[in-house]
Amino acid sequence: MAASYLAPKAALQHVVQFALSLLTDPRYFGILAAFVVVGDAVLTQAIIRVVPYTEIDWETYMFQTELYLNGERDYALISGPTGPIVYPAGHLYIHRFLYWLTEGGARLEIAQQVYAQLYAASVALTCMTYHRAGGVPNWIVLLLPLSKRLHSIYVLRLFNDCWAVVFVQGAILAYAKGRNALGTVLFSCALSVKMGVLLYLPGLLVVLFKQEGLFGTLGHIAAIAFSQLGIGLPFLTQFPRSYLSRSYELSRIFLYKWTVNWRFVSEETFLGSRWASGLLLGHLTTLVAFGLFRWCRRDGGVWSVLSSGLRQPGRPPRTATVTADYVVTMLYTSNLIGILFARSLHYQFYSWYAQQIPFLAWRTKYPILLRLLLIVGIEYAWNVFPSTSFSSSILCAANVALLVGVWFGYPEGRPMRHSKSE
Repeated sequence: MAASYLAPKAALQHVVQFALSLLTDPRYFGILAAFVVVGDAVLTQAIIRVVPYTEIDWETYMFQTELYLNGERDYALISGPTGPIVYPAGHLYIHRFLYWLTEGGARLEIAQQVYAQLYAASVALTCMTYHRAGGVPNWIVLLLPLSKRLHSIYVLRLFNDCWAVVFVQGAILAYAKGRNALGTVLFSCALSVKMGVLLYLPGLLVVLFKQEGLFGTLGHIAAIAFSQLGIGLPFLTQFPRSYLSRSYELSRIFLYKWTVNWRFVSEETFLGSRWASGLLLGHLTTLVAFGLFRWCRRDGGVWSVLSSGLRQPGRPPRTATVTADYVVTMLYTSNLIGILFARSLHYQFYSWYAQQIPFLAWRTKYPILLRLLLIVGIEYAWNVFPSTSFSSSILCAANVALLVGVWFGYPEGRPMRHSKSE
């Protein structure tokens, strides 16, 4: 009788111990991440079957692609129901494939399945990046499937941002593994879909300079630039001004009714040039501040890194070891700074950083409860439609708090002695 009683108890203890190991033991991170990816894939299929699809830009993407397939090469004449094309040529190449696969965009169920796989890839890449960088608890990956808005962006709206996000996630993972050539190829692919990927560039320049020196960094920048020229070549050879002004439009003015982040300012202020100039100044000032005072502290300061690198431009400067944690923290932070000062954020832009927020929260020194509240607050703000002054204020305050937390926390990644997370 005693033996029969102890057997279930021992089995329960093993189950509990295994569950605790999944949640806390770094050796089990991969197993828990696999459960999350598979479980989220199942959840995504349920969402596709239960929640109705909402048409926003898919029809426009297909219309633009059809014009391209019919021989149009003037970007000024490529448009659709919701507006003109404002993306580099990689957008058209991807949607040319989707146009063929979905019979001109009519087979939405096929498109949703493609985006479901794309979303699963984004979750998997995020988990691999977290694991490579370290310094986060296992259980943090359980937060990744909880975003209602992110599922919507991928499988209920089919936004092209998703392609840029997955390419750049692959690039970040490659850079974190020291595979910089692959990282630059993937970064170029991402940039060929969405210009917003440039938000990573300041952090990337620091990473490349510390890893490869001045000449190596210039080589990567040249590769990115020439790849964009090559991707846009069919349009550049015929209508260069039209292509460059449309696909890399820096002066674009967004509609106030769609803004998620600045609803608490008046429309007059939002559309004004002074507001745009102020945001740009804030963006540049914050980047310079991180560059001067936070991103090179372990190297003795930015001037030490620059002088070492410029003395021997063909070799990496003498700096502290560039860890995977440093690379990921640097790139995520650079992106967050750009998002904080963005002229306008539309709902699909949440995909640009949604899966990075938990990691960045663990690069602060805030209490765990406050970190979780920041994650919840940001998710809440992105799920209020249409945005309100309150939701925009919450979003802005949470983004600021997250960035300030990184500033006073671990802007260069956690030191080795802190590699195990709280």
